[in-house]
Amino acid sequence: MNIVFMGTPEFAVPSLDMLMSEGYNVVGVVTQPDKPQGRKKVLTPTPVKAAAERHGLPVFQPVKLRDPEAVARLAEWKPDLIVTAAFGQILPKAVLDMPVRGCVNVHGSLLPKYRGGAPIQRSIINGESVTGVTLMYMAEGLDTGDMISRVELPITDEDTSGSMFDKLSEAGSKLLQAEMPRLIAGETTAVPQDDAEASYARNLTRDDEKMDWSRTSRELFNQIRGLVPFSGAFTMWDDQVFKVWAAANPDQVDLATSSDAGQAEPGTVLQLNKAGIEVCTGNGSLWLTEVQPAGKKVMQAADFARGGTLKPGTVLR
Repeated sequence: MNIVFMGTPEFAVPSLDMLMSEGYNVVGVVTQPDKPQGRKKVLTPTPVKAAAERHGLPVFQPVKLRDPEAVARLAEWKPDLIVTAAFGQILPKAVLDMPVRGCVNVHGSLLPKYRGGAPIQRSIINGESVTGVTLMYMAEGLDTGDMISRVELPITDEDTSGSMFDKLSEAGSKLLQAEMPRLIAGETTAVPQDDAEASYARNLTRDDEKMDWSRTSRELFNQIRGLVPFSGAFTMWDDQVFKVWAAANPDQVDLATSSDAGQAEPGTVLQLNKAGIEVCTGNGSLWLTEVQPAGKKVMQAADFARGGTLKPGTVLR
């Protein structure tokens, strides 16, 4: 049976590696085009492309999979089953109808919640305590297909998007591994999603990274964790971007070490010491523990505090 795999980020690599280690006949891999990375804008292959090349698999990188030329190119592989994981493009009907065993997707949420492109980040930002992976048949809508199976995983306060990506990618690989024999035999059972329970995880924008100090300490803590290790959260200091990469769990802070925010404006720096930088929030304060001033590397907030450039009373915007 001919299998085509579609994926782009590191999240998809364990699923591709599993298919190869289990001896399935992966005839080709589709991934997003290479993109420039870093300050020098070096053209860099996607993690899935790198994995495919490691396995000696042919790779196809269409700018738009819906273009007739791209569909024709894919058809040359004669796929019986298409497996996707965080591919990053919506499959057109011509592709969905191509394989006799259908198209299945490894999605990083408990569908129908968090359909869309950023389910892991938004689950953490929204303060969810549980997430998971759903294996589903693909349909023309955005993550609306029937569900084959799924597995739940807890989100702890120590988790970031990075740690959950790792956990969910491995869980997704195992979920796919367990279902592959039935998928190939055409013996799977799937249940429709309840659209009434659906929610959407739209892709993140710059606005999602901006900290609003009038929010609660817990909300800001979750926002920071949900943006690590990708973009990081940020605030403005002296009209320059001041990134925040980590903060102390507000539920575990020793209140004896914290200032009385009183009538301070949210965003006001209350104190700087070996614990980090304490900033007034909408319901108290938040201790920043890892920061990155404009033009500098990421550093411990305590080390930055010793520099004396940020003073108590400064208002971060």
